[in-house]
Amino acid sequence: MFVDEAKIFVKGGDGGDGIVAWRREKYVPMGGPAGGDGGRGGDVVLEVDEGLRTLIDFKYQRHFKAERGENGGPKNQHGRSADDLVVKVPPGTVVRDAETGEILGDLVAHGQRLVVARGGRGGRGNAHFATPTRKAPEIAERGEPGEARWLLLELKVLADVGLVGFPSVGKSTLLAAVSAARPKVADYPFTTLHPHLGVVRVEDGRSFVMADLPGLIEGAHAGHGLGHEFLRHVERTRVIVHVIDVAAVEGRDPVTDYQVITEELRLYDPALAERPTVIAANKMDLPDAAANLARFRDAYPHLRVYPVSGATRQGLQELLRAVADLLDEVRAQEAAQAQAGALGPAPQRVYRYVPPKRREFTIRRDGEVFVVESPELEKLVRMTNFDLQDAVRRFQHILRQRGVDDALREHGAKDGDLIRIGEMEFDFVD
Repeated sequence: MFVDEAKIFVKGGDGGDGIVAWRREKYVPMGGPAGGDGGRGGDVVLEVDEGLRTLIDFKYQRHFKAERGENGGPKNQHGRSADDLVVKVPPGTVVRDAETGEILGDLVAHGQRLVVARGGRGGRGNAHFATPTRKAPEIAERGEPGEARWLLLELKVLADVGLVGFPSVGKSTLLAAVSAARPKVADYPFTTLHPHLGVVRVEDGRSFVMADLPGLIEGAHAGHGLGHEFLRHVERTRVIVHVIDVAAVEGRDPVTDYQVITEELRLYDPALAERPTVIAANKMDLPDAAANLARFRDAYPHLRVYPVSGATRQGLQELLRAVADLLDEVRAQEAAQAQAGALGPAPQRVYRYVPPKRREFTIRRDGEVFVVESPELEKLVRMTNFDLQDAVRRFQHILRQRGVDDALREHGAKDGDLIRIGEMEFDFVD
């Protein structure tokens, strides 16, 4: 089964909790605070594994959660940070945020990594909160929650050469004739429902990867037929081999076929219409092929047209040599542009966690409850240990410092009214 799309949930590990502890040594009656910090939670990291070819593994496992950090210990002992959770993906995987659609990474090279969910930092122990006026603080933070998000994974096949054309023009037969790949071959449309890859070796020793891509129809750029499921795979190819049924077995006109397919590529991505292209005039072993080939060449005299037959292997070596020559030219151009700095490194945008800027909070009414909405204050609630009186006082001080108390009064909050921040509810004290 070939799977080229998947939706997964990732969550970084929560940070370990800091603790309240005191220095306890003989002859040191008032040793002071010695609570250690919690360890950092693990990140969720996607890593390219060139041995993978599909996203099939994500059909059976969709949730990936990194481990949490270890809690702090006494004597200022910090908790152990958790290891990162590494999730393997095939080369050619595009990673998007499921909620915003933002592209987080384009993973193409073996070993390339992408951090998709950052682990939370460890909570601080009470040793961090000691001051000249507060020498015995009963304060320790809980660990920061790890990031959580849904991701969309989209696989675009990595191949040097892509076979394009209408259904039933002989793309699968052609790939089977020139490589060890064995795609399904049958005499009905859309036999190929997913890409097949094959390594092609030319007689002179050169080789390249060729992909048999699902058949294209008119309107594919708008999603008709296999539509975008096909076109996304063409984007990666360096050279396009446009396979034409010059025998017109299905009753279509070869001249019109080329025009329609070229227009579909252009409408999907104008860059595809400029991609180096070779025409494989297939099924030359059948009647009417020679006449149609002459008419095709008259209509498109500027194209590189190679008469072939996937069934009898007629003209295949000449076609492969032409494709290999064209690939050599493309690679030489890429190398020259890279050396001149025109291309730069391969696209591999890596998501880096950027802490959210401090944002103003909002207050709304939910019946009799005043709801304070602010991601930063909600995180503060999750990291505060309300069992510790000093921690509660610190929380109240931060709310006053941020102007939350004054804003609640302006919205009509009175002594004893219920306030909600995140999952925490408490009474307003004026």
